[in-house]
Amino acid sequence: MVGMSDENAWPDTIRAGECEQHEPLVRRVLAPNPSPYTFTGTQTWIVGSGADVAVIDPGPTGSGMSIGDPPDANGQGHVDAILRAVEGQRVAAILCTHTHRDHSPAAAPLSKATGAPIVGCAPLALSDDGPRADSAFDPDYAPDRVLADGERIAGDGWTLEAVSTPGHTSNHLCFALVETGALFTGDHVMAWSTSVVSPPDGDMSAYMASLSKLYERDDRVYYPAHGPAVTKPRQLVRGMLGHRKQRERQILRELEKGTAAIPVMVSHMYKGLDPRLTGAAGRSVLAHLLDLKSRGLVRVRDEAWELA
Repeated sequence: MVGMSDENAWPDTIRAGECEQHEPLVRRVLAPNPSPYTFTGTQTWIVGSGADVAVIDPGPTGSGMSIGDPPDANGQGHVDAILRAVEGQRVAAILCTHTHRDHSPAAAPLSKATGAPIVGCAPLALSDDGPRADSAFDPDYAPDRVLADGERIAGDGWTLEAVSTPGHTSNHLCFALVETGALFTGDHVMAWSTSVVSPPDGDMSAYMASLSKLYERDDRVYYPAHGPAVTKPRQLVRGMLGHRKQRERQILRELEKGTAAIPVMVSHMYKGLDPRLTGAAGRSVLAHLLDLKSRGLVRVRDEAWELA
């Protein structure tokens, strides 16, 4: 699950299954899963131009083609598209930024086809009644190696460094391409939409801290998992931080007016929202409220929110 917007707002330059070169070490393959949550689809990034490559966010298969959509009988198609794109090269590693179903399910079949290890984010502890019992998550993700913040993996002419960025999910990582200053941001930062932060696994306090962490970096370009490349990274991150602070102020004003229920806040704050995205907007409002509660600014009584 990513952001909330209109998947027709930005015309992509390629169709699902096609591969596009972005710079000498970077190309992408677009998955066939456009939706209000995934924009034009999940972008699988391929890093490397020599004997071996890394594949970042191999994407969905089968039941994970689009969040909330029914199973897709042609789910193997995206894996086949990746294999075509890397023909003649060895896949040295398959990296996942996080374990939503539009990002990680293809890791296992791609690993089986290539023999490459699955590395990157940690798996989440899923349970039927626990905080991470969420259909958006991939319960079968099983990495061969978990990368810690700052840990690196290298191949022929490329080096990728893990950058821990929890918030959208608790296990979210970005990957920095050391040689060129590019950062693969997964769902943490995107140009087309803000990211959904859905409690209890999504955490607004952590998300804001991770945004601030990226703001302090000097990356040249961001390659997100959905939508266009970001050529002015710090400018975008600064705007995202400001947007979240604005949402926070809106919520506090709603509470000042006596609005206690999240659905009512959403109706006031998200004018013209696609009805399919109302639930996601409510989850983000809840994430803000929980952050404000942790700072002693609001409280909840019998599921009604109020100023502290």
